[in-house]
Amino acid sequence: MSVDKQYYVYMLASRKNGTLYIGVTNNLLKRVYEHKENLIEGFTKQYNVHTLVWYEVHNDIREAITREKQIKKWNRNWKLRIIENLNPEWKDLYGELV
Repeated sequence: MSVDKQYYVYMLASRKNGTLYIGVTNNLLKRVYEHKENLIEGFTKQYNVHTLVWYEVHNDIREAITREKQIKKWNRNWKLRIIENLNPEWKDLYGELV
């Protein structure tokens, strides 16, 4: 396994304190673009969840997948807290990536 590859666990929101989506990818820019342009059928398209509000970087895919599963099990307040800690204004972080 390549150690220089990066993996991202990320959260999208429909709006501040709105619907949340948690995912994992090895290309955050491409993946968020796909969500924003509704190129992916499913939850984010159906519920208009397109704002990148939080992400973290991992060097190991297994670690990233474990973290994604962990966060998905968290209660909503814990998820909101990690967003608020990194991004209190709920800005779209996609702009930082491009």
